Amino acid sequence: MNTVRAIYPGTFDPLTNGHLDLIARGSKIFDHLVVAILNNAEKQPLFSVSERVEMIQEATREFDNVSVSQFDGLLVDFARLQHAQALLRGIRAISDYEYELQMALMNRRLAPELETVFMMPAEQYSYLSSRLIRGVFRLGGSVEGLVPPTVIERLHARASRDRGQEG
Repeated sequence: MNTVRAIYPGTFDPLTNGHLDLIARGSKIFDHLVVAILNNAEKQPLFSVSERVEMIQEATREFDNVSVSQFDGLLVDFARLQHAQALLRGIRAISDYEYELQMALMNRRLAPELETVFMMPAEQYSYLSSRLIRGVFRLGGSVEGLVPPTVIERLHARASRDRGQEG
């Protein structure tokens, strides 16, 4: 029997309920879903890659067919190493579509055997991004219901640690 393995790539800094929605729905479509954290040195992440791996593992414990990994370099190279047949990408708005289309077409050129599957998050998460979560939290707003509880705990711990380093 042929199993379909997919990669859901991103920075996940931090993981949002929109990401979790796509993970949950992707886990129903694919036999195995690898949530792949891009190790991007150009960005200054709030959380380290290992912290993000832990947060996603905690939040996806209930899914038997979901694993978490990290990669750098080309996504298609990582997908080949993982023996994946598909890439899962989320699209929230028209602005996402243009970028995602370019990436999907380049990935198709580099790895024609890989299919890109686009999914829209549930309506209540369609505006949500990690950047928005970081900004709201930094300015003292509540992100309750927008990220998993473990992410809220880690956001508060990070804020406490950062305040301790300032003083």
